[in-house]
Amino acid sequence: MRRSFKFLLRPTSKQAAALAACLEDHRQLYNGALEHRRTAYRKAGVTVGYGDQSGELKDIRADDPDGQGRWSFSSQQATLRRLDKAFKAFFARVKAGRTPGFPRFKGRGWFDTVEWPKDGDGCRWDSQPEHPTATFVRLQGIGHVRVHQHRPVLGRVKTISIKREGSRWYVVLACDEVPAEPLPPTGAVVGIDMGTTYFLTTSGGEHVANPRFMHAMADELAEAQRHLATFPKRTRQRAKRHRAAVRKVAKLYAKIRRQRLDFHHKTARALIRDHDVIAHERLNTAGMTRTPKPKPDPEVPGAFLPNGAAAKAGLNRSILDAGWVRFLGILANKAESAGRLLVPVDARNTSRTCLACGHVAKENRVTQAKFECVKCGFAANADHVGATNVLNRAGLVLCDVA
Repeated sequence: MRRSFKFLLRPTSKQAAALAACLEDHRQLYNGALEHRRTAYRKAGVTVGYGDQSGELKDIRADDPDGQGRWSFSSQQATLRRLDKAFKAFFARVKAGRTPGFPRFKGRGWFDTVEWPKDGDGCRWDSQPEHPTATFVRLQGIGHVRVHQHRPVLGRVKTISIKREGSRWYVVLACDEVPAEPLPPTGAVVGIDMGTTYFLTTSGGEHVANPRFMHAMADELAEAQRHLATFPKRTRQRAKRHRAAVRKVAKLYAKIRRQRLDFHHKTARALIRDHDVIAHERLNTAGMTRTPKPKPDPEVPGAFLPNGAAAKAGLNRSILDAGWVRFLGILANKAESAGRLLVPVDARNTSRTCLACGHVAKENRVTQAKFECVKCGFAANADHVGATNVLNRAGLVLCDVA
């Protein structure tokens, strides 16, 4: 298996400045390569690829020894590959007839990662054996940066990345050959129904509360954003108070993100520990959170009828705050490592299908929480009905596979 390990860095002030300079120089390399491609095609009709730009790196480094020449050649190649990947995705979208989205120049707030594609080439993980109680990562041009390693690294370190999140720095290790850690069998199976009132409900009737991290910090976040909006555009780039306001908003979002991630890991770990088979809905979150289309008024040209956009916006915020996609991804990774079976099933009508008679109707879902079959009168919690139907469908899937 391939897994990633993310650790907090503890750089000195000098190392933090060097990390910021490394990030800035790689950003400028990315933007310069993008401008090179655009100009060559616009003026000469020539398509420039990764091989052409990688071949020019030696001259670029020689012309700027105190800038681009300080950093690892392989990390700069990885930045050029990142741009090449963006162009390949652009052409794939064009070919598929979707909205293309031409690659953009990266501003200072939109380039936060530098990658070294091979451990030992411009970087080295844990290269200080004389410090048995500390862990370091060595980076060319920066030095040995101390790492807060809160768990062991398994497998073979393949790539090393440095990532900036607000005022914090992290190292991300992508490791190959990570061994599985199977858990003892429990003989238990469960179906889960994702929701917004409750984060999830199990087929056993257990409800896991939705912490609503974004909602809990909405007032503080709104105040910070209002303060940020008070700065005139003409003074934003040179105002220290504006930069402090930006950091404040970013810090709040980072806190929400960490809280949500911690909750997802703990909830997924509990499910994996207690069950051998876990069934869940195959959710299309992008479609569920899509803004409703305008409804033109046929009687009044240029006017529109109510389309429920305001109510839908509130539901969309609740779905995105819950982070279903991230949670299911974490659950899948943990299930693979622990030797558990994860079964995704069709999500349609799971909360509208009667458990007693099998009747499917929209009217069965009386409210968000109440299910009452219009045919046989069976009544239960709607989320519990959904989770049980998910488990039943998983059983059919497993029977078909067998």
